[in-house]
Amino acid sequence: MGKMPDFRLLLSPLRVGNVLLKNRIVSTGHHTYLADEVPGEKLIAYHRARAQGGVGLIILEVSGVHPTSRFSGNYLMATDKSIIPHYARVVDACHEFGATVFGQLFHPGKEIKTSSDGTQVVAYAPSSIPTDRFHIVPRVMSRALIEDIIAGYARAAELLVQAGLQGIEIVASHGYLPAQFLSEYSNQRNDEYGGNFENRLYFLRQVLGVVRAAVGDAVLGLRMTSDEYDPDGIRGKEVLQICQTLESHPGSAPDYYSLVHGSSATAGGAVYIAPPMGIDHRDALQTATLLKQQIHKPVLVTGRINQPQTAEQILSQGQADFCGMTRALICDPELPLKILNHQPDHIRACIGCNQACIGHANKGVGISCIQHPESGRELETRANCKPERIKRILVAGGGAAGMKAAVEGARHGHNVTLYEQSNRLGGLVNLAQQLPGRAEFGGLITNLVSELERHDVEICLNQTLDGDTIRRKEPDQVVLATGSVSHIPDRLEIQDIPYFSDQFILENKVNPGRHVVIADWRCDWSGMGLAEKLAMDGHQVTLCVTGALAGEAMPLYSRYYHQGRLDRLGVVIKPWLKLFGADNAVVYFQHCLNNDPVLVEDVDSLIICDSRQPFCLLENELSDAQFDVVAVGDCLAPRTAEEAILEGWSVFNRECH
Repeated sequence: MGKMPDFRLLLSPLRVGNVLLKNRIVSTGHHTYLADEVPGEKLIAYHRARAQGGVGLIILEVSGVHPTSRFSGNYLMATDKSIIPHYARVVDACHEFGATVFGQLFHPGKEIKTSSDGTQVVAYAPSSIPTDRFHIVPRVMSRALIEDIIAGYARAAELLVQAGLQGIEIVASHGYLPAQFLSEYSNQRNDEYGGNFENRLYFLRQVLGVVRAAVGDAVLGLRMTSDEYDPDGIRGKEVLQICQTLESHPGSAPDYYSLVHGSSATAGGAVYIAPPMGIDHRDALQTATLLKQQIHKPVLVTGRINQPQTAEQILSQGQADFCGMTRALICDPELPLKILNHQPDHIRACIGCNQACIGHANKGVGISCIQHPESGRELETRANCKPERIKRILVAGGGAAGMKAAVEGARHGHNVTLYEQSNRLGGLVNLAQQLPGRAEFGGLITNLVSELERHDVEICLNQTLDGDTIRRKEPDQVVLATGSVSHIPDRLEIQDIPYFSDQFILENKVNPGRHVVIADWRCDWSGMGLAEKLAMDGHQVTLCVTGALAGEAMPLYSRYYHQGRLDRLGVVIKPWLKLFGADNAVVYFQHCLNNDPVLVEDVDSLIICDSRQPFCLLENELSDAQFDVVAVGDCLAPRTAEEAILEGWSVFNRECH
């Protein structure tokens, strides 16, 4: 047996201002879309789960400080004293387990999309510089409005401290209002709030000053972006200058600094707000290390820190004092307790897919996790449901849906056997992880296999089931998770040109020739991933999609990331094209909007990413069964890993059996 990893620093207390954190694991501020105006039952349950899991510090999501800061629905506001008892309930729920709670104060400036009724609101900013990403032309802030917003920060901070929060963090990151004042590009004022460096810093200094006066001995923190990934944006050198200048003005110096990456202002910068798999966590550390050395105050760093080993290394190398592990805690709220109980190998590691966390938030719906559906659904979860009797459960299919159903059935005390017709578990995940930048997706299977082993699920590989075999086993319940199969429509007329399904290309070593056309009906990971893989291998690739853009069905920031990579690789992307047929070296498409024919010529092979079809023969064979039969995942309807795992989980968690 190997030596147990040492997490001495990560689990050690840290003093920040006048507050002692019990450990250095932080759930940083992130918009959950689980609340509206004030914290309610969903948000309280969400944070309570992380506090119960042992996290040291919870920083609540952004709270608006002024009516002009309202940027979406399901958004917390801190402008009226009526909020106090609602925030106090969050604090009480978290304090029960020894977690410290800070608040986060926010104004987006011009980074506003729509109002709660779908109309475009008037956005306010230091100058009338349009936003590249949301195409907003903001109204210049008057001096009176600036002063009212600054007073709003003070009022909001006072209210949150009255509610029992022990610290306040000012959001000056990601291109939001304070960063717009700091930026030489966004701030072209000629009064005391613009012009030279000191004037551009004046707004933030005033905000920090009035908040410090309002909160008294409570902790004051500042969140900054160390690199906006924009030629016109703020970079690390300027961040260091800002922080050093703040330190020379004691009345506006914070107690700690929180460093992140990215910016809402551009699509390229937005990728780094919640960096997807493929982006190294070390990208955020260089500025943090320099800041820690120069300022000598606690530095919080975040950005794809998904494993305790990574966090411990950051701390031991002096790169930060505490670590934001937000997505890791969404994926496994018990991560801190598992470290404390010497069970780091039991941690369900975040894979950075962004599908149900930031992916949900980008859609304006409550966040969750594809691996841990309980996140965001704490009020729906019956994790401690004890069955009236122990059942014999048979699960047919060892992909993500079947594995999750088997884990949950066993966790609830049932006897579970999982059957898989191939020689390995994982289903389509085994193919997905072969795509560029997607290797970590295989961690989903690694995590589920570990849970199957811990819960003593019997696994039978290389075994195909039929109705008669299942009946002979006399189960109490059967979960059908037999997945889906790739499909090439019969209507297609293809002659004298090699053509393959996307699944076949990934399963077999095939040389598709010089010029490859990918006909992507799904507009998801598969078409973009194959285009990237083939282009990296030196092929000329034309990606034809039925939607408005490649990767239309992907999480927003992940789509941005891979679209940028495809452009750099020279992949030609053609939107709104539906495959009609092919012959010789020509592929024929029909334009989805005007029905015109479109030809792609001089083609060596065609790869077809069309709809997948459910594979569920057992459902008909068991239609007259005397035991419960439930279908989950792709055999119910082909979708994504998120729905597959959610449905596998739901069999035993949304209703007691």
